[in-house]
Formats: sequence, structure tokens, C-alpha cells
Amino acid sequence: MFLASLLVALIVPQAKAQVSREYQLKAVFLYNFAQFTQWPTNAFAGPSAPIVIGVLGPNPFGPSLEDTVRGETVDGRPLVVEFYRRAEEIKTCHILFIGQSEIRHMDEILKSIKGKPVLTVADVDNSLTARAIIRFVMENNKIHFRINQDAARAANLVLSSRLLRVADVAPPRKAP
Repeated sequence: MFLASLLVALIVPQAKAQVSREYQLKAVFLYNFAQFTQWPTNAFAGPSAPIVIGVLGPNPFGPSLEDTVRGETVDGRPLVVEFYRRAEEIKTCHILFIGQSEIRHMDEILKSIKGKPVLTVADVDNSLTARAIIRFVMENNKIHFRINQDAARAANLVLSSRLLRVADVAPPRKAP
């Protein structure tokens, strides 16, 4: 199912519909990321605590993200969506989508969640977002994503090999 969703999600139609369709597809990706990420048990208040998907910055998804996860569960945990204007507002968050308007604050965002098991997902791939765990990339009207395994390990997250197979995986950083 995941791979079929990804194949369907990779094709983005005409430019005018691209923005809304792009974020509908990214909402599906976020849901799938939840299915293929393993958090440490201490990331949750209890066995039925939800997986929180946070959106930092203005909401580019409209109702798509909430519609995508409504009624869904991953490993028996419901998925909920929260919206944050600033990184300081984040309390409990398992997947953090960092919108384009917030990319310029990337250092502060990453500092505010350092040491916490948060799957960071940047809306774009550039030098500012290189330390995010997952970065969306738009190439040839297709949405791809890149994974930084060093950042995932630092956040104490395990990403499924099934997810890694369909991603562009950034090479590990060389020690200085």
C-alpha cells in the first residue's frame, strides 16, 4: 500500500493545481512517514498516547492533513495534528513539518527540539534544511524526499528499510 501511495503521489498535475495537490500529496507522505518510523517508548506519555504531527508556520495543507489522518492509527496510536506559530509552542510532537516560511529559523527550531525524538520534515531541500531528517524535493513535477540518517539516529528514531528504499538517502557526514 505504501509503495502504491508513493507512486500515485509522485505525479503532480498542472501548475495551477500544483500547490493544493502538492500539499495533499505531502499530507499522505506525512501519514506514511508515521507508519515507517519507530519512536522510543519514552516518546509517549502512555501506550495509547497519540502520534502528534505538528505543522510549524502557516498551514499549507488546508484540511488535507487532518482529513488524511482522521480516524487512522499507527501501532494502536491515533494520529492528531497540531499547528504551531513558533517553535517555543511545541510541547509534545513526534513529526514536525517545517513550512517554507520557517526555514530561515532552522537553527533555532532544531535547537528547541534537540535531544527529543522528533521526526523533522522540511518542506524544501536546501543548505538550511540539511540537518532535518526528511526534506521534500520537487524535481520534474514529482515529489521526492531525502533522508538524513545521521539526524534520525541523533533523534533516537529508527526508520524502516522500506522507507529508506524509496528515498534519496544522504550519505553520512564525514568526521572532521
